[in-house]
Amino acid sequence: MSPTPEGTGDRRPLVERLGMAAIALFLAALFGGVAVAAWTGGEIFLAAMGAIGCLMTLWVGALTLIRG
Repeated sequence: MSPTPEGTGDRRPLVERLGMAAIALFLAALFGGVAVAAWTGGEIFLAAMGAIGCLMTLWVGALTLIRG
């Protein structure tokens, strides 16, 4: 098994980082959709959880691009 990028000090290739960030953006859009749908349906707790999931996924996607 090959060592992880964190163990070797190497960064992931740009294409891989962009792909993972695109997946994170897609999932964040899904979480955002859940938050909006729940908010309009009156489910405030579910809306808050969806919004938090959206923000956390965007955060991880941004870290993937920055830190590699």
